[in-house]
Amino acid sequence: MLQKMCDSLNGAKVPSNDDLTEQQMEHLLVDKKHNFLYCYVPKVACTNWKRVLMILTDAWNGTEPLDIPAKLAHSPGIFVKFSALPDEEKAQVLADYTRFIITRHPFERLLSAYRNKLEGNLSSAQYFQARVGRQIIKHFRPNASNLSLATGNDVTFSEFAQYLLTPELSMNYQANQSFNEHWEPITNLCNPCLVKYNVIGKYETLIEDSALALHLINGTVTFPAGQRTSGTSERMRTYFDTLPIGILRGLYQLYEKDFKLFGYSLDDVLGFEL
Repeated sequence: MLQKMCDSLNGAKVPSNDDLTEQQMEHLLVDKKHNFLYCYVPKVACTNWKRVLMILTDAWNGTEPLDIPAKLAHSPGIFVKFSALPDEEKAQVLADYTRFIITRHPFERLLSAYRNKLEGNLSSAQYFQARVGRQIIKHFRPNASNLSLATGNDVTFSEFAQYLLTPELSMNYQANQSFNEHWEPITNLCNPCLVKYNVIGKYETLIEDSALALHLINGTVTFPAGQRTSGTSERMRTYFDTLPIGILRGLYQLYEKDFKLFGYSLDDVLGFEL
């Protein structure tokens, strides 16, 4: 299905390795020991998969992924990145390796990013509130209080959506007009039409799909199971019902390729199509 959709989107154009952006190559992590390529997607179990990859690549001396601090799993210099490979090896990886990606419903992932980065008082949220939240409130909240303008800690989901639909604010033009990676479309991060992943997992069946990927590469690590979920999927209607139909349509257009390439629909979470 993915290949069929890629063909319809790209037409006669055949993508080449040169079409991979720097951002995409940074997201492609390589395990030479198991001939394994993994594209990490923020808000799609990437912390646990980075932990697993650390054990697979002997970057951690242990067998239990959850023993690895999350901060360490995200620290620079831990993994071999696709960008560091010579051209000949890049071609071999794209042809011969097990190439793995996990997808998630675009709107559920978007809400997860909002709840994690702009709600609450975790240190990571405070960082985003100061850098992004204050900007959102300044531009999208008439008569905002001085406290909100100073902290950015009470951004509504509707304000966040308006921000995403205002590219001159939300896009990083130094990075080829991209969003922050936590809400950048998966298609933009992982280029599935070029990389042609041969194992495509879904967040909805994360444990089973992760086990399959590890089985295919003879990995001896067990993907962490049984952790409490964030509860985002149960709260979808609560947040998205606050958005006008025009905003919903705009968000769908932003993530349209993710919807089409990975087989998701609005009806899955909202109970209707636009």
